Amino acid sequence: MSTERDYYEILGVAKGATADEIKKAFRKKAREYHPDVSKDPNAEALFKELGEAYEVLSDPQKRQVYDAYGHEGLKGGGYQPSWDFMQTFPDLNDLFAQFFGGGFPGGSGYGQRSGPSQGEDLRFDLELDFMEAAFGVKKEVEINHLIHCEPCQGSGASPDSGGPVTCQTCMGQGQIRQTTQTIIGHFTQITTCPRCQGRGTMIVDPCKVCQGKGRHNEAKTLTLTIPPGVDSGTRLRVTQEGNAGMMNGPSGDLYVFLHVKEHAVFQRDGYDLYAQVPVTYSQLALGDDIEVPALEGTEKVKVPSGTQSGTIFTIKGKGIPVLNGNGRHGDYHVKTVLQVPKKISSEERKLLEKLKALESEHLHSEKSHKSSFAHKFKEVLSGGH
Repeated sequence: MSTERDYYEILGVAKGATADEIKKAFRKKAREYHPDVSKDPNAEALFKELGEAYEVLSDPQKRQVYDAYGHEGLKGGGYQPSWDFMQTFPDLNDLFAQFFGGGFPGGSGYGQRSGPSQGEDLRFDLELDFMEAAFGVKKEVEINHLIHCEPCQGSGASPDSGGPVTCQTCMGQGQIRQTTQTIIGHFTQITTCPRCQGRGTMIVDPCKVCQGKGRHNEAKTLTLTIPPGVDSGTRLRVTQEGNAGMMNGPSGDLYVFLHVKEHAVFQRDGYDLYAQVPVTYSQLALGDDIEVPALEGTEKVKVPSGTQSGTIFTIKGKGIPVLNGNGRHGDYHVKTVLQVPKKISSEERKLLEKLKALESEHLHSEKSHKSSFAHKFKEVLSGGH
């Protein structure tokens, strides 16, 4: 941001403005360019520029030099802009709360006394069989999480000590006030008490069970209800089974991430089910009603005569149950795959050899027909009869 802009223009006042008018304009502009409020990407630079303008115009001697000789006059007199709002006041929210009647959204929260806080969420990874994921299942799992310490009631202090005592550094306020002289007068900066970390209390005699933390680890067995239709990547939320909160705050949640094993026969894509079914040459050539494995028992598929290997038959509504789908299912897609036997009996060999001869004869007949047709076609093209 250029520092050569007119300081009166920056503050939005006339050259003859009084000290009170300059101060009032500064406060108004400071609200506008507060980095926690302004959406302008240059808000911080504008804020610093505003402070520099106020530093000069609020000082009678610097203002007199500036009015007479401008920026060059200030430089000639040895003045170098050094007013850095962001470094001088690291907690701008507290500064504005002191001078302008309240903080702004997005402040750092210094000076706020610590109270009960919600516990951390936990993650648990659970592996399921293919069918367990398809139909749903109940699973018992053991988790380890932090619970409120019963002996000290979550306070962290030994039951015999009478509980936490008031912090003598902040006198129970959880915050420290420090007054500093600045270019706009005195202001009080409020920071979290370093001794009690904002709690306002201190633990003199820690609880022996939780070592003064107010919570301790415990193993727990949970029964998880896995609904039908889940898949790898599905996340289930179990409320309030995470870690207990600090200072008796509410517990976080437990998130269960599911991982489904592959199946020897079935594959799934979303809620659709897929399988490959071996069939014989005679079944494809002659047609047949075949039974195929399904999620529940078997399903019948009608294979028409002349079906080619690799043909896919779809059975509507026999796929994976839709998660929370009120009984809806995906579809089941069955792919026929020609199965060639590795070993055959002598009777099968005789039949296959006879079939081979018939196929060879049929193929020769087709070739002769095609050859005759091609010859006649050439005659037509050449004008013959």
